[in-house]
Amino acid sequence: MSRRVLGVTLDNLEQLPRHCRRCVYWELAPHLKAQAEEFGETEVEKEAWVSSVLLEWGSCGRIVYSDTLPVGFVLYAPPNAVPRANAFPTSPPGPDAVLLTGFYVQPEFRAGGLGRMLVQAVAKDLTRRGVRAIEAFGDARPPEAEPETPGHSCVVPAAFLQSVGFKTVRPHPRWPRLRLELRSAISWKEDVEAALERLLGQVSVSTAEPSTARA
Repeated sequence: MSRRVLGVTLDNLEQLPRHCRRCVYWELAPHLKAQAEEFGETEVEKEAWVSSVLLEWGSCGRIVYSDTLPVGFVLYAPPNAVPRANAFPTSPPGPDAVLLTGFYVQPEFRAGGLGRMLVQAVAKDLTRRGVRAIEAFGDARPPEAEPETPGHSCVVPAAFLQSVGFKTVRPHPRWPRLRLELRSAISWKEDVEAALERLLGQVSVSTAEPSTARA
């Protein structure tokens, strides 16, 4: 069984799970999210967000495949392109960091290292682009998943982020902000994979996410 990771584009955006394509938890401010949900426009808004970030900033996501089957994804962007970031009590993210937002692995493919693979892919992309760090808001007390989207929501469990190398930079009983420094992974001409393994460690993790919102 082969695994590969490709960048998210408008052409393959439809390969994200349906509930993720329709979720704009990170992409819209809370009041605009409610309006988009009311009028059934969330999928259009998601596509517009991806299109805008791709045009103005560049690559903003990765999809992981098992053979030809898309089984997980991650999205990321500069904090000023992520309206939801302003709603967290541990805001604002660091000005030198890119914010990790949507993150999902299909339930039957979890606990096999795909979550770590996605984080590595983001680290590799951003280090090549001169970014110093990745930050993320984590959920320190993830609740039970919603029945219609088992094992998933929009805020990644803090424990998962810590297991792949993130460190807490602003504690909070529920919504800590975590950071992964990329400065130690700058040697890409040789030993790229080895550098990332040292940075992130060899771990096998579950990417089940809580149900504060759908993503």
